[in-house]
Amino acid sequence: MQDMIKRIVEADNHAKALEEANEKAARIERQKIEEQAEAIYQKYMNQAQEEVAKNDAYLRVRMDRKLRDISARQESALIKLKSDFEQNRDRWVDEIVSRVLS
Repeated sequence: MQDMIKRIVEADNHAKALEEANEKAARIERQKIEEQAEAIYQKYMNQAQEEVAKNDAYLRVRMDRKLRDISARQESALIKLKSDFEQNRDRWVDEIVSRVLS
């Protein structure tokens, strides 16, 4: 009977040791999985940030080019308007005065 109780206690202790070992192994595996997940997350975040930086640089160049084009067109339009004004100023004044006095 004593021997039987001793075996039961040993089996119980062995089961507890196995359970603790399994829990420890599970914690280690969870930690590894979390570390791998974080590494994967960081990898993709870094790639995304690099892609955003490239797109940002590309868009800045494109917008600068568009701004220069628009500024050039505005400058051209301003020159044309000034030229039209200089050429037609007297005629327009005469026409306005004529219409007002008519």
